Amino acid sequence: MMAVTSSCKDKLGMDSGKYVRYTPEQVEALERVYHECPKPSSLRRQQLIRECPILSNIEPKQIKVWFQNRRCREKQRKESSRLQAVNRKLTAMNKLLMEENDRLQKQVSQLVYENSFFRQQTQTAALPTTDNNSCESVVTSGQHNLTPQRPPRDASPAGLLSLAEETLTEFLSKATGTAVEWVQMPGMKPGPDSIGIIAISHGCSGVASRACGLVGLEPTRVAEILKDRPSWFRDCRAVDVLNVMSTGTGGTIELLYMQLYAPTTLAPARDFWLMRYTSVMEDGSLVVCERSLNNTQNGPSMPPVQSFVRADILPSGYLIRPCEGGGSIIHIVDHMDLEPWSVPEVLRPLYESSMLLSQRTTMAALRHLRQISQEISHPTVTGWGRRPAALRALGQRLSKGFNEAVNGFTDEGWSMLETDGMDDVTILVNSSPSKLMGANLSYANGFPSMSSAVLCAKASMLLQNVPPAILLRFLREHRSEWADSGIDAYSAAAVKSGPCSIPVTRTGGFGGQIILPLAHTIEHEEFMEVIRLESIGHYQDDMMMPGDIFLLQLCNGVDENAVGACAELMFAPIDASFADDAPLLPSGFRIIPLDSKAVSILAICSLELQVFSQSSVNLFLKSMQDASSPNRTLDLASTLEAGSRPTGDYSKNSGCTKSVMTIAFQFAFEIHLQENIAAMARQYVRSIISSVQRVALALSPSRIGSLPGLRSPPGTPEAQTLARWICQSYRFFLGVDLLKSVSGGSESILKEIWDHSDALMCCSLQQLPVFTFANEAGLDMLETTLVALQDITLEKIFDDNGRKALFSELPQIMQQGFACLQGGICLSSMGRPISYERAVAWKVLNEEEDAHCICFMFINWSFV
Repeated sequence: MMAVTSSCKDKLGMDSGKYVRYTPEQVEALERVYHECPKPSSLRRQQLIRECPILSNIEPKQIKVWFQNRRCREKQRKESSRLQAVNRKLTAMNKLLMEENDRLQKQVSQLVYENSFFRQQTQTAALPTTDNNSCESVVTSGQHNLTPQRPPRDASPAGLLSLAEETLTEFLSKATGTAVEWVQMPGMKPGPDSIGIIAISHGCSGVASRACGLVGLEPTRVAEILKDRPSWFRDCRAVDVLNVMSTGTGGTIELLYMQLYAPTTLAPARDFWLMRYTSVMEDGSLVVCERSLNNTQNGPSMPPVQSFVRADILPSGYLIRPCEGGGSIIHIVDHMDLEPWSVPEVLRPLYESSMLLSQRTTMAALRHLRQISQEISHPTVTGWGRRPAALRALGQRLSKGFNEAVNGFTDEGWSMLETDGMDDVTILVNSSPSKLMGANLSYANGFPSMSSAVLCAKASMLLQNVPPAILLRFLREHRSEWADSGIDAYSAAAVKSGPCSIPVTRTGGFGGQIILPLAHTIEHEEFMEVIRLESIGHYQDDMMMPGDIFLLQLCNGVDENAVGACAELMFAPIDASFADDAPLLPSGFRIIPLDSKAVSILAICSLELQVFSQSSVNLFLKSMQDASSPNRTLDLASTLEAGSRPTGDYSKNSGCTKSVMTIAFQFAFEIHLQENIAAMARQYVRSIISSVQRVALALSPSRIGSLPGLRSPPGTPEAQTLARWICQSYRFFLGVDLLKSVSGGSESILKEIWDHSDALMCCSLQQLPVFTFANEAGLDMLETTLVALQDITLEKIFDDNGRKALFSELPQIMQQGFACLQGGICLSSMGRPISYERAVAWKVLNEEEDAHCICFMFINWSFV
């Protein structure tokens, strides 16, 4: 077939080597059909000729060629647009890298000069002298030079303008100069697919972070978004603009008061008294810079506020330059002194970590800009007809509600209840109308709403040797391990207002929960989802109220490779109608990594926080001993979990072995039941803490290795036995060897199964089969871990058609010993569709030739 040039828009099909030229009316008719169906079938093309008289003189073959060429032109157009976008991005990144190279060269020159200067100073230092007056003079002079006293700044309008220009100069020297020694953020290598060039400070006062990147928004729009800090910075409680001044050069000076939430219950919140200066430079760049005004006179001031520690923002801001071809090149600098002296020593790494500042502030701003840019360029409608902006608003509400619960500010109506003799769990109560605004007055079945107040139970604990991402992923995937279904039902009753109206599709889940994904942000492991807890009934006034429970859930920080990232899991019960203005009472977990060098066991004990109790250790030891008992079902999970796979996963996180976890749960209740609800909440949070301790102990590789008898090498006799059974049964039923070479010992058989290229997984022979083992490829396919594997049932990974096909083959597997399954689609534990070319299932026999389990092998699988 001859190629048709894409430059001819009206040339189009051909027959017997001749081109056919279509009339504009014919092209218009074909275009209408193309937009409805780009690849019509033969019957559809014949129908088109019959229905459109203007196409009656065109043969079906020519119509087919026209659609082929039209699809080719569309594909070329999209590819051209993609390549142009990549080219623009590479050009901008190249410009940024060249500027960064120039800055580094200047920094090297400055360091060389300083090194030479210090050498000269050392050589010409004053010789020791016996003259007491001279010696005293030298010492006194040195002391004055080391501790200069800067006079209070003049905060009058003229003084503020002078201070603004000084702030601009200092900010630019950090953004593009050498005022701060910047080092590349670990794990953030610049490139065309990266978020940008990320750096953190080295050796300067306070903590500082810098980011350079390209966003597809105009500079004025970028500045507008970034100045609205609460819209993208979830740690920001409020920003009040108290005064605005115009400068003679067209800029503006604003006086701001800003409050930040505390990330944990163990530290006070921060506030800032700021000046923000916005101006346009001679080259057209837009600059927004700011600094604290704590040391000013002759002008407005901000007295200290109760429950807040006044912190400083050193010259920081945004340099926004227009980019050729559209968009902006942005430089972000965040430089703060968060007053770490005000928190216990064990928590000071939270306020001394430039990496944490970069993850939660600097990179958050850049991600938010890129997210909005993508939404504008590719508008979409996500979960249940909601646009990304609506889902972002829900995420903001979840985060803000959780932060309010963790901080419990008195000006929001929170008051603390007395303890029950133990101070591990703090109980707060809020009965203010604003907290209950939007609560429903009646339930779906006509029961009166008795909620007149909100109670919050919160606690913090320190964890060791457990990566936050691993622990949070387990909490998300295994809610049944720590949550109480009765309390979930009680919490859901406060927001239940109507019958189920969500069109639920079974897309994956764990145990009794179904995960319904809503949205996933770009370049960031954050996603929002609806959790459906199935078939949970609860009682109200001695009457049963059956039905599923729905939770709106926000999860972020599950990327194990992100250095210094905070992991959060926040959720709130929602009514099945899922209205945008539905009342939300968020609860959840926040895990923040700590610098391991700054934390000691003594410091942990001195805070009187929850640590691994002896009872929890004994319980875990007993469960592990039971698992290794010969009376239990034989599987490879415990052996390999203590072996190669966790070690590989955790090695990435070896730089952070300690973290602080904050837990907060909120409950709506009737005020006269306060005492009972408080006792229930205390007990519930304590049970969650105990569950988290057991999970953390089980997930901690160093902890498992330090307990005698818990860690076994991969080649234990039980593991080798199951590996041998799998291979022998495959050869017995199918007549061929599963492995290329089976001449080695049992240990080599186990290793070859683990490294097999196809996904191998075993499931039990129970009424509801669950997975008991998977090799490395199988775990990748299911997107899970060996710890989480045993909570995934066989039916969960198939859709309705797949389940029907599988259950129809099970009798053949049990009678004949094996079955070959046709290719199809299955689902990972995260709900992602997976295609496989074919699958083989066979019965695994033990030494007595009794059926032990069923093994599945999925061949040539890939994510769709």
